[in-house]
Amino acid sequence: MILHFNYEELTALRAGAQVFLGQEEPVGSGVLAPPAARARVEDLLPRLDGDMSLSTLAELRGVEAAVVAIVECLRVDMELLVVTTHAADEDAVSAYFDFAHSFTVAHRLSEMASEMEALIGLVTGSTPTPEMVSSFRFPD
Repeated sequence: MILHFNYEELTALRAGAQVFLGQEEPVGSGVLAPPAARARVEDLLPRLDGDMSLSTLAELRGVEAAVVAIVECLRVDMELLVVTTHAADEDAVSAYFDFAHSFTVAHRLSEMASEMEALIGLVTGSTPTPEMVSSFRFPD
């Protein structure tokens, strides 16, 4: 399956990844420990150059975990800028748009994961197992 991006989404995710990786203690998603989230974001960053082919549900979940970590980092950054400056401050508005574009990608990934799980279930007749999640391939 192909995850499509627009220019603004790629720009926001790249900027968010840089902010996330520049932190002493990364803001985790609550699901991954910070070192694991950091590794996922480091793996994702070089792939943020255009649309992305995701062959398995496991691969999609890895990308989704990285994007969620970036979104949480951008959310904190946006909230901090709003309360320390003003909601209409140029930096706060820019932070909102980075957050919103990244959040949109996270939502799209969640929908894709649900579709992949449903397709695996439909084809195999059972709930996806960890082995199926890693081995069941989706064409582009």
